[in-house]
Amino acid sequence: MRRIPIAVEGWPFILVPLALGGMAAVSRMALAMPFLLVAGFMGYFFRDPERIGPATPGAIVAPADGQVVRIVPRADDPFVGVAQQVSIFLSPLDVHVNRAPVAGLVVEVEHRPGTFMAAYRAEASERNERTSVSIAGEPTSVVVRQIAGVLARRIVCRVRPGDKLAQGERFGMIKFGSRTDLVMPATVRLRVKRGDRVRAGETIIGVLA
Repeated sequence: MRRIPIAVEGWPFILVPLALGGMAAVSRMALAMPFLLVAGFMGYFFRDPERIGPATPGAIVAPADGQVVRIVPRADDPFVGVAQQVSIFLSPLDVHVNRAPVAGLVVEVEHRPGTFMAAYRAEASERNERTSVSIAGEPTSVVVRQIAGVLARRIVCRVRPGDKLAQGERFGMIKFGSRTDLVMPATVRLRVKRGDRVRAGETIIGVLA
């Protein structure tokens, strides 16, 4: 059976308004329309399309769909070491499923509570609620940060330390507008720039030098 391209976390958001719409339609179809429209939007928001990753050796792929809003060329990270960071902003219209940028072993999953400021702001990386997934990967180690935004109040992370991920494998999602940061070694040669749009599991963010 062909897989329905909807993230499992989305079904409650789809089925509840669909059921309410069905009950409302019994008395009057016009009353059902708002519920059916909400169900339709939720189905669109929680879509989870298949992706085909690149065959480029040493490639690090995007962990999220969206627009590159910030690049920090030099930073220190306790897991990666001397690093650089690429931040991707996800609007409510983007696919919100997160994928592994490299194949590897999940070493640490850390959740930190925080604020819910606009995810495109630079300070959101440190101040907003976030979950950081550290991956000892092939060809290199990286950290992916799932960052909540103004509308996104729920971060879903499906992996735990000790789990193994293939490159491009789904590992979680952020419900509604949000941001995903990718921290990788400073030696990685970037293939994206600020303003570029990327697709999780497909777009090459950089290649290990």
